[in-house]
Amino acid sequence: MHLNMSENNCPFEERDRDRLPPILNHSLDRGPKFPFPSYGSFISTLNHKRESGSHSLSSPLLLPAVKQVRELPPICPDVRQKHRISIDVLPPEVKARFFLEPIIPIRTKTAKEFQDDVERATISGDWKQVHDFYLTTFDSFLELNGAFKKEANAPFNTIEDSGINIKFVNIVYDALLHTNPQYTSPATYVIYAHLLRQIAALAEADHHFLMHWFKKLPQKRFKQLVERLQLFITTRLFPAKPEELPPMAKCSWWIPSATKVLSLLNAANSISTPPIIPFTDLYNLTLDHIDFMEDYHTWQAHGNSNRFTFCQFPFILSTVVKKAIIQRDSEQQMISMARQTLVDKVSRRQRVDMSLLFLNIKVRRLQLVSDSLDELSRKRADLKKKLKVTFVGEAGLDMGGLTKEWFLLLIRQIFHTDYGMFTYVKESQCHWFSSWKCDNYSEFRLVGALMGLAVYNSITLDIRFPPCVYKKLLTPPIVPCDLDTTVGMATLTLDDLQQIMPDLAHGLGELLNYEGNVEEDFYTTFQVFQEELGVIKSYNLKPGGDKIPVTNINRKEYVQLYIDFLLNKSIYRQFAAFYHGFHSVCASNALMLLRPEEVEILVCGSPNLDMGSLQRVVQYEGYSKTDPTIRAFWDVVLAFPLELQKKLLHFTTGSDRVPVGGMADLNFKISKIDVSTDWLPVSHTCFNQICLPPYKSKKELRQKLTIAISNAEGFGLE
Repeated sequence: MHLNMSENNCPFEERDRDRLPPILNHSLDRGPKFPFPSYGSFISTLNHKRESGSHSLSSPLLLPAVKQVRELPPICPDVRQKHRISIDVLPPEVKARFFLEPIIPIRTKTAKEFQDDVERATISGDWKQVHDFYLTTFDSFLELNGAFKKEANAPFNTIEDSGINIKFVNIVYDALLHTNPQYTSPATYVIYAHLLRQIAALAEADHHFLMHWFKKLPQKRFKQLVERLQLFITTRLFPAKPEELPPMAKCSWWIPSATKVLSLLNAANSISTPPIIPFTDLYNLTLDHIDFMEDYHTWQAHGNSNRFTFCQFPFILSTVVKKAIIQRDSEQQMISMARQTLVDKVSRRQRVDMSLLFLNIKVRRLQLVSDSLDELSRKRADLKKKLKVTFVGEAGLDMGGLTKEWFLLLIRQIFHTDYGMFTYVKESQCHWFSSWKCDNYSEFRLVGALMGLAVYNSITLDIRFPPCVYKKLLTPPIVPCDLDTTVGMATLTLDDLQQIMPDLAHGLGELLNYEGNVEEDFYTTFQVFQEELGVIKSYNLKPGGDKIPVTNINRKEYVQLYIDFLLNKSIYRQFAAFYHGFHSVCASNALMLLRPEEVEILVCGSPNLDMGSLQRVVQYEGYSKTDPTIRAFWDVVLAFPLELQKKLLHFTTGSDRVPVGGMADLNFKISKIDVSTDWLPVSHTCFNQICLPPYKSKKELRQKLTIAISNAEGFGLE
């Protein structure tokens, strides 16, 4: 990568002035300013002031280089613009005001009588009386809650900020949401379905109320609600005894009602910090076995209309389903591209070359990055075709191994610190975009395209990006057609910074919690500093920032602007090129189904290892599973600590993560190599293959294997 750091080659366009703060040479004359030598020194300064009580002048923060350059034009694929109804974030109506004290309707039962009805229904299995009372007495969930709150005979503990009676909560759980284990029988599902339908049809204010109610529940009860709803959906889809349920044609609204109620739980989980349960607990794995492509095509055709599809509620679809949708969608696009190529050739009466059906990449090993960049730039129209890689001067047909080797070698070279595109943050063990400015960002576009090609071609990459990169990559999930629309400018927080630069995040957190006088003790303004080629340059976080002191009142604004500058504005050109490279391959409505965490799993694989599963699906060549060497191998590996298990996986496959489909998708192979047992194991990472000499003892195998995997860099790629 050739970076031209001359300022003359990075013109500052007038229209870009709003993107980043201007460089000002003058500053508020409040004393000397000495940039921190590192982010971590921000913390030490805070601690020093706390311990000494000093009121000496504080130094401004040192930031990476920022300079304006021209913007890359975004790609505008021919895809429909949609909005998803995943309620992954707090919807606007949640912020609407509503009355906690509704008008209480005329009723004939007290809370005690209603509870007695519930208990009788529990014994008899007849819920008609409870159901009729609810439907004929109350117009909304708020009224129901208000009635029982007023009817309480003695004061009860209330859920903070909602005023919901705890006793009432327990009653409604049993009566409306069926969490009592006795109610799992499909015989009670008719009444359950009607109650779910009533809840799903409630007004927005009622849904707001319910969502915050769910948010206050203990984790165990919250998870119990999720499991009951998932069981209801599963039973309706695949009933063990179909005769116990009404025909599907007569109850087509059952599953939509349950899914909409489940979406309230998902919303409550999303707005909780930390989430009440992992987002993966909301997956319904039964949906892995339905015709999800038909569901996806229906969603594409009808969007978020009244036509129900599970794609409207992507939180319920597992990563396996989403990966399958993306891959099949990409295959259809690949077929479409190939068909169009053939039609064009035939219409011109030209000879059809079958190589035109593939994205053929030819590279030299010694010029790997430059050749790859040239190939992908020249063949941008073919990026959605099946990938085939050839190394110039080497015989061999790409059956998948050469493609994986190309990815592995290219990623290793691009992410090497000497290359200068990315910096490695040792504290968080991840890579971040270098803020150095140049006149060409094509290499960043190449990295984005590589990630997209990896997703489309089911290749797991050994990339260590922080989670916020994937948030930015989905901002927005579909490339805007407006050339002036910014991309990748996600709303990020101190938690996001913590995952990249934990020392700096800790220091800013200390600033927010500092109990002294921030203005007098820190003497900081809304201005940040960076070193560019030995020259300290300043950037204002807001207009006139160099003259605005940071105080106890505005320090939250300072921290937020600082985070936005560091994670968004200072690397905008680099990330915009990266964003457009990724979406040049992956532009698809299917991306709208994904959470940022799921994009990371698709690109890098899952960090959850299960060596027992790997043992069950491994393939052998020259060995059998009963051979002493193989038995010793698994005894050793299963006893390894997690860190060594990860090193083994990295040694053999080039990554310490597992594909979305699990260990079975690795095609892991153990082969026999007839060499002296003095040799260490070797691997062919392109084929996920480890070669073992026939070691005579478990001790010898453990020793040689540990040495090999602990010094794997330079060993395994063949």
